[in-house]
Amino acid sequence: MIRVLDAGLHRLELHTRIPFRYGIATLTQAPHLILRLELEVNGRQSAGLAADNLVPKWFSKDPAQSYEDELAAMLDVIRQAVHIALEAGPWPTVFQAWQHVYAAQRAWAQQTPHPPLLWQFGVSLVERALIDAFCRAENITFAEAVRGNPLGIDLGRIHSELAGLQPALLLPASPTPALFVRHTVGMLDPLAEADIPEHQRLDDGLPQSLEAAIQRYGLRYFKVKLSGKAETDVERLQAVVHLLERLVPDYACTLDGNEQFDDVDALRNFWEQLRGVPALSSLLDNLLFVEQPLRRDVALSDATASRLLAWPERPPLIIDESDAELHSLPRALAAGYAGTSHKNCKGVFKGIANACLLAYRRQQRPEQPAILSGEDLTNVGPIALHQDLAVMATLGLEHVERNGHFYIGGLEHFPSAWQQLCLRHHPDLYVQRARDAPALLIRNGHLSLNSILKQPFGTAPALDCTDCPTLSLDSPVVLPL
Repeated sequence: MIRVLDAGLHRLELHTRIPFRYGIATLTQAPHLILRLELEVNGRQSAGLAADNLVPKWFSKDPAQSYEDELAAMLDVIRQAVHIALEAGPWPTVFQAWQHVYAAQRAWAQQTPHPPLLWQFGVSLVERALIDAFCRAENITFAEAVRGNPLGIDLGRIHSELAGLQPALLLPASPTPALFVRHTVGMLDPLAEADIPEHQRLDDGLPQSLEAAIQRYGLRYFKVKLSGKAETDVERLQAVVHLLERLVPDYACTLDGNEQFDDVDALRNFWEQLRGVPALSSLLDNLLFVEQPLRRDVALSDATASRLLAWPERPPLIIDESDAELHSLPRALAAGYAGTSHKNCKGVFKGIANACLLAYRRQQRPEQPAILSGEDLTNVGPIALHQDLAVMATLGLEHVERNGHFYIGGLEHFPSAWQQLCLRHHPDLYVQRARDAPALLIRNGHLSLNSILKQPFGTAPALDCTDCPTLSLDSPVVLPL
């Protein structure tokens, strides 16, 4: 049986080394929130951790909303989910605990202005801490917990067509031992070293330009952010392609629309403009998919589905921000999308079920595309990044967007004891810099996951949060279902 005994919230402050422009936001700093749950697991006590950055203009994308209000909303949904977990139970399995928290949070959120992508974020943090504590108590890895399924995952409760099927039947037999890094090219990123003014050059031993990142890390996969403005994007894309053709002739690329297009007609017109530029031919030839081009409020509408299905030459499109609820992926596939993304902040069990649904659809309808991508929310170690990589590997992905190491840097924002634990227990994932904190170790475009896959949920050993500033768990009263 599973019961939550106690909980605590901690907050660290992160500052970017390079401004990260995406969509309508520019990230320069953000709180990094850590959740600690104390559980009783089959009679044994065990602690679990989860963490994420509280970034602007992603969980909700209202230009008029201040970041202070966004932050308050993010903390509201996190605290509410924690209180639900504390006041209920016990449950036979971790999956049933997640189901209860998800259902109660959804009922509560219906009486608030919080959109689904936001309210389920709170659930996802509780979910990850539950999984971490369970894997530690049972002394098993995340991959073992998914394939053997002591977590109690019931795929049919998320996607009915998977009723009776086990994750092991649809996921790879073993997790991916190394992942290609798909490097994010933000809208403000310098492309070449020559683009960086002398007074803006950093001296921290890490790449600052796309050119330097390619040369340092041996990158092959890239994700380019779009503004939705054709003239600006065509000029930017031509410069990116020129650099990639020179340094990485066999590159692969994705484009991120970040909800910049109001409807399918605007997207289609934009796409035709790209196709009309000869200098972009290699980009289109090497394109894997376009991520979330349409605003979330129209992306899954009947009108959008009609227009997408009437566009047979459309590029592969996937949803990201629109993947806000359990039914979002089946709805997207029916509307003409090719798949969805996984981020832990959208839910681990949902991500597992989505991966299984796409694998099942490939078996049943091999002529139709079924894409699961791995995307990033500026993840950094030693909790959020490690857990995210453990899930991505278990789902069998070959490449994953990573950008926390580029925009935020190494582990300098974390306690020095945590930095040393990362170096000691994850020597394949981190390298000590001469003058600064450990940084992510990328070789030949890869992240090695050997140490990640040996640990309960990516991180070893359990981290001591004593020296991390605490946050109050005060929250509104839990409303009954």
